[in-house]
Amino acid sequence: MSSNTEIDSAEGAANAGDFTLSVVIPCYNETDTVEDLLDRVRAAPYDKQIIVVDDGSTDGTREQLRRQVEAHGDIDLVFHDVNQGKGAALSTGFRRATGDVVIIQDADLEYDPAEYPRLIEPIRTDRADVVYGSRFLGGGPTRVHLYWHYVGNRLLTLVSNMFTNVNLTDMETCYKAFRRDVIQTITVRSKRFGVEPELTAKIARKRLRMYEVPISYYGRDYAHGKKIGWRDAISAFYHIVKFRFVD
Repeated sequence: MSSNTEIDSAEGAANAGDFTLSVVIPCYNETDTVEDLLDRVRAAPYDKQIIVVDDGSTDGTREQLRRQVEAHGDIDLVFHDVNQGKGAALSTGFRRATGDVVIIQDADLEYDPAEYPRLIEPIRTDRADVVYGSRFLGGGPTRVHLYWHYVGNRLLTLVSNMFTNVNLTDMETCYKAFRRDVIQTITVRSKRFGVEPELTAKIARKRLRMYEVPISYYGRDYAHGKKIGWRDAISAFYHIVKFRFVD
């Protein structure tokens, strides 16, 4: 772990008593990573409500999550009967959140929960309503892989910025943090990965205070469970245009 992350964690621990987080974890077929991820979320600074929305997993993830609840008793666990998509899982999780700040956390190991203090600092100090963790600002280790995935992310961010008139570097990032009273005023309509441009468009339309902070990124490839593909990229372009005009 980088020295910056260690500093962030230490500062977060010092302030952990005055802030609560709701960590919303959409989960679908993540049997190889979900238990490790939950351990890392528990170890991160701040008091936390951990909300896991299992979106119809069929690979044994549900059984793992049930065992986690029995062993630790610290997970607000929700099961979707059938797979609906990341957007649907986030919508379920947002409605259950009770913390001061709501953080989106994927169930894989691409993003490091030890960086929560860095992510929420602009909100904790009342400078921001929403914070995006950017993989492209050079804040820590970033795995070098999947060139066309990188190009797609940058292109989607560019087009999103053109429609929303904001200057994000990483619209498609998982790591987004919101004041709870803000995110619970937004109705999520996208079922799948269109949720990323939808949230960005609605945040921009509300003229909320947005910040970006640099984060680390430990990307995985499709052989190790990455799910987003080219069809989702095409869908994202559609959602960028749609939610420029539709609430």
